[in-house]
Amino acid sequence: MTKPSLPELLHAAVTAVGGVERPGQVTMAEAVAEAVDNDSHLLVQAGTGTGKSLGYLVPALAHGERVVVATATLALQRQLVERDLPRTVEALHPLLRRRPEFAMLKGRSNYLCLHRLHEGVPQEEEDGLFDQFEAAAPTSKLGQDLLRMRDWSDETETGDRDDLTPGVSDRAWAQVSVSSRECLGASKCAYGAECFAEAARERAKLADVVVTNHALLAIDAIEGAPVLPQHEVLIVDEAHELVSRVTGVATGELTPGAVNRAVRRAAKLVNEKAADALQTAAETFERLMELALPGRLEEIPEDLGYALMALRDAARTVISALGSTRDKSVQDEDAVRKQALASVENIHDVAERITQGSEYDVVWYERHDRFGASLRVAPLSVSGLLREKLFAERSVVLTSATLKLGGDFNGVGASLGLAPEGTAEAATGEAADVTSPEWKGLDVGSPFDYPKQGILYVARHLATPGREGSRGDMMDELAELVEAAGGRTLGLFSSMRAAQAAAEELRGRLDKPILLQGEETLGELIKAFAADPETCLFGTLSLWQGVDVPGASCQLVVMDRIPFPRPDDPLMSARQKAVEEGGGNGFMAVAATHAALLMAQGSGRLVRATGDRGVVAVLDPRLANARYGSYLRASLPDFWYTTDRNQVRRSLAAIDATAKADGR
Repeated sequence: MTKPSLPELLHAAVTAVGGVERPGQVTMAEAVAEAVDNDSHLLVQAGTGTGKSLGYLVPALAHGERVVVATATLALQRQLVERDLPRTVEALHPLLRRRPEFAMLKGRSNYLCLHRLHEGVPQEEEDGLFDQFEAAAPTSKLGQDLLRMRDWSDETETGDRDDLTPGVSDRAWAQVSVSSRECLGASKCAYGAECFAEAARERAKLADVVVTNHALLAIDAIEGAPVLPQHEVLIVDEAHELVSRVTGVATGELTPGAVNRAVRRAAKLVNEKAADALQTAAETFERLMELALPGRLEEIPEDLGYALMALRDAARTVISALGSTRDKSVQDEDAVRKQALASVENIHDVAERITQGSEYDVVWYERHDRFGASLRVAPLSVSGLLREKLFAERSVVLTSATLKLGGDFNGVGASLGLAPEGTAEAATGEAADVTSPEWKGLDVGSPFDYPKQGILYVARHLATPGREGSRGDMMDELAELVEAAGGRTLGLFSSMRAAQAAAEELRGRLDKPILLQGEETLGELIKAFAADPETCLFGTLSLWQGVDVPGASCQLVVMDRIPFPRPDDPLMSARQKAVEEGGGNGFMAVAATHAALLMAQGSGRLVRATGDRGVVAVLDPRLANARYGSYLRASLPDFWYTTDRNQVRRSLAAIDATAKADGR
């Protein structure tokens, strides 16, 4: 039997999922197949509606080697495992004459821990273990959730938190889950043979396609201990998110609360001298944190340095002592010790990292209204780490609707540790001995006719937004635009304060329902927004990327200002400064790239289907007037562009009238 061609396989898969073949999807599939066959790397931008998941799944399945697919969002993981993969595998089976297996793999804390569920949570304040079922009143929300999870544990095959509906709070889930550091290990645990996390790992080892998330991919790369099974091909979907997810995993944090919890957990398991030393160091650290002012620490202050060294040394002593001391009053001592060890090790590692003072780390204080002060440390750049760990031993395909910024892929490529396209320069900085791998960038376009389906309107006449201030002229403009559109507005704001102010103002001015992020769960808000065309939805960061509402309910997307990082953001400003010290343009490399990615994602909320029509309105004149405006505009879909406020009102009114005439 002759080997089926890629177009044949793609046709079968697209038919099976009820889709339509797109030229961009075919181009993408061919490029992915070529990259996989040649062990090379590919960055591919595929616009909304291209069908990019099949564009990479079909050539990957046809290749026959094990593939890991990493995504940023739960929604896409679910779509792949529950819809795209089952249908694609069935469709390709007759042609490939094999049925590839697939599995989902997440971090350990995403799975129900049977030991925690049945033996209880090690409790630092009480003797022995804390039975959460007795402590939580059965009538309380927490008690009801715990009882429901106990029943669910007998029915579930996966133990995966996302399979539990309705879901439970983080607090409830924490009672029945463990981190990888707290886990006893299958061989030492009475429930090891039934462990959901271990079962997921075993399924992944046998699968041809493993679907995971960016965070687990980062842990696999950073910690050196393999979490993912060996694989020949890595596909990173939603790749515009990768750098921030890897940065998150590589960020360490110390808070007085976490340090005090570690002290309580360790107190009963070590000798008095070791416990007292950790307690004293914790008290000193807490006093310093009460005075901490938010911002970057270019140098570690002397008193903080001494406090961190004391914490580090006391933690090291406790870690050594934990192995030998036994307390007869402690029940299920292995679990209690493991939890204590996890807490103390984290304190030791973060304190040690900050006191070592690597030039490639950024350290800062943060203050939170509810949780108080924290001390954080993050890598100045993850590009060296990604270059070394991600691209070394496998073919990597990175894809997203937004990878091409300002007209090329080099900005995103640089953040991933890649030299400009078509070169393989030696890298500089923290991995100067590593040569940057060669790669290719490909934009397969979009099935949408952006110039005919959308308008990009920049309110050039408005005052330039300052750091603070009510922006009365912007509020007037926003109200007029929403009125002309008949509601149907997704408002994307650069801060929660700005979203709240706009919602309050427009609720007083307009007879339209205005939903505000935070007043209900995001899922419920999006559902309500989609259900009623007159409704508007205002919010901040997660709305810029997470809303998929095709049709007449979303015909106006408004951005209040260009979403540059805040000037006082310690990590972003440190990265900008580092680029400048290296002779580059820090503003363009960091702030403008950050804004371009968000604006491209935000603009992508408007046109989600071939029949969609509407306006993206940016209420920030800098997009038209500033030198960097052309770079940002080149990163957005190719909408028809105008700064004429009367023209845009007429267009919105016409789009609204058409929708109403169609009964939408």
